Amino acid sequence: MEFRQLRYFVEVADEGNIGRAALRLNISQPPVTRQIQALEYELGTKLFVRTPQGGELTESGKDFYRDAQNILANARNAVDRS
Repeated sequence: MEFRQLRYFVEVADEGNIGRAALRLNISQPPVTRQIQALEYELGTKLFVRTPQGGELTESGKDFYRDAQNILANARNAVDRS
């Protein structure tokens, strides 16, 4: 698991749409999709239910979202303290 995957996951969860998340991340959509898929594979669970409008977090996704936010915040705090 990489911080990049966590950042992408949090952006997609916040936006509810991979395309909009990719725009916010200033990258194209396919890498975001691939990283989310890789993360789901590594975790062994689906994080999103895909819908025509984008995606909604599964129960596992909601739990992981809180954890990912905490991990990223802790990493930012560690850098700020250095």
